[in-house]
Amino acid sequence: MDNNFTLDLADEAATLGFGAAIAKAITPNLTIYLHGDLGAGKTTFARGLIHGLGFVGKVKSPTYTLVEPYEVMLNQTESLNLYHFDLYRFNDEEEWEAAGFRDYFNPTSVCLIEWPEKAAHSLPVADIDISFNLKGDGREVNVLAHTPHGEQCLKKLQQSVLKCSND
Repeated sequence: MDNNFTLDLADEAATLGFGAAIAKAITPNLTIYLHGDLGAGKTTFARGLIHGLGFVGKVKSPTYTLVEPYEVMLNQTESLNLYHFDLYRFNDEEEWEAAGFRDYFNPTSVCLIEWPEKAAHSLPVADIDISFNLKGDGREVNVLAHTPHGEQCLKKLQQSVLKCSND
């Protein structure tokens, strides 16, 4: 099983669908970096993932708040805290420590981070990197796992995609 793959996403619906597919594979204690230019699909992907986890409210971009928290149920007994960070407006890595963001990274949470390069020296290592590149009217997405936990997530994702394509 590879620790990376590339997909073509034709449009916004495909990007939302990819987020929903990842939602079925994630487990707590996961850090996912989202890379790409403005408008590349990072927040759309996050919206698909958060809704794919069963969150029914509005998914807001954390561009001005830096982080938006979501609590979702993974099953009838287990909840998950998902934190969606957008560090585009981040000016200084010292802000990271002052805000107490390090506490969000724990065994019961999943952290999605847009623009992680803005706090590269303060962030924990990514389990998964997802890079979005504009390609015509769609996007090309490169997914890379860096840790055994990230590889386990991608393996689960690939198995569910194969199962769906065989159904």
